[in-house]
Amino acid sequence: MCLTLHAAPETNAVRLITLDPGHFHAGLVQKLMYPQVSPVVHVYSPPGPDLDDYLKLVERFNTRSNDPTHWDEVVYTGPDFLQRMLKEKAGNVVVLAGNNARKTEYIDRSISAGLNVLADKPMAITPANFTMLRHAFARAAENKVLLYDIMTERYEITSILQRELARMPELFGTIQTGTPAEPAVELESVHHFYKEVAGKPLTRPAWFYDVRQQGESVPDVGTHLVDGVQWLCFPDQALDWRKDIKVLSARRWPTKLTPEQFKRSTGMDHFPANLKADVGPEGDLAVFANGEVTYTIRGVHAKVAALWRFEAPPGAGDSLHAMMRGTRASLVIKQGAEQNYKPTLYVENHSDASPAQFEQALRHAVTKLNDLWPGVDLKPAGPAWEVTIPDKYRVGHEAHFAQVTEKFLGFLAAGKMPDWEVPDMLAKYYTTTEAYRLSHAAR
Repeated sequence: MCLTLHAAPETNAVRLITLDPGHFHAGLVQKLMYPQVSPVVHVYSPPGPDLDDYLKLVERFNTRSNDPTHWDEVVYTGPDFLQRMLKEKAGNVVVLAGNNARKTEYIDRSISAGLNVLADKPMAITPANFTMLRHAFARAAENKVLLYDIMTERYEITSILQRELARMPELFGTIQTGTPAEPAVELESVHHFYKEVAGKPLTRPAWFYDVRQQGESVPDVGTHLVDGVQWLCFPDQALDWRKDIKVLSARRWPTKLTPEQFKRSTGMDHFPANLKADVGPEGDLAVFANGEVTYTIRGVHAKVAALWRFEAPPGAGDSLHAMMRGTRASLVIKQGAEQNYKPTLYVENHSDASPAQFEQALRHAVTKLNDLWPGVDLKPAGPAWEVTIPDKYRVGHEAHFAQVTEKFLGFLAAGKMPDWEVPDMLAKYYTTTEAYRLSHAAR
């Protein structure tokens, strides 16, 4: 079946193809318009609620009162949607965000067809996927196309400032080596199954709760955390997954959902047949949505943990805790009730400098930050210092998708990405899929 909405001439250099959208991130890429991107988006998908939800989200962006978009969706549905997309090549950039069971295959097939790919995380959820992904990157180089994943956390202001302060040796020193018991860098995120997106409750597809399709904790949302470790500790440096990464241990454990919670999240009255094996004797669904991994990266000990709960407390949302231990100071992001659930950056002194000397070094560092982020300041926070950040820099998670897309469009215009991006993506997905392997071996 082929459906055309609001047909318009394609005059822009970048033409998007949305393939099998099954996650709201596919729609968030289109929350804004981009001058170099055609408003006509070709969509290839099986029919069903995943596609319907994507189209509804784009239509909400098109019809909002404030700065509406004007995307024109040309939709093909049918069992041969992938083959049809590869044959027609109606665009030059494939956007992928959905069921992760086939995502690596979609990436590989699209790259082999000479198409650029902008993929939501994760691009690989198993060791076998990682092998296929390595081949896809090699083919991308041969075909002179770009393959890039959507790392929104790089655009969160507290993470940006943490990274910048870590690059000031007069304040931070250098990253410690750490130990498995006390890693030099620790990142932990908490996500929630039930939440709002674009002002409305999010309906999850039932397959989202099947980790064989969505991916387990570390290979899925843990991708952001592993990327964060690399981005914070070794900025703009090419990593070698074969030499620089050593995964030490990993574990996984479930979050349990009641039938009532599952219905509230998906709208379904019962667990589907493919999830029956994950239902315990008390009738709750065990979703292996929690995991952690400890590893070394160029000798630096790191630990990441990705956790899922059903719903956030009132006023809260998804959260991040991030610690970097330097030889002179530690940089810590907290996002709890004490911080009113806003990510907040603290600087802790553990150097030989006196409190007055440390304050002087910190104020000098913040003066440098003001060159790009005017208004950033400091205030005492017990034995530490809080970096105060004007609200204008807190644009929110949904806005970060446009920022990533704009970065990717810049790469397309230049015909290349920074030399470190592909090696670091390989290092990232090796870490997450090796964590998957070890967590299963530990059972």
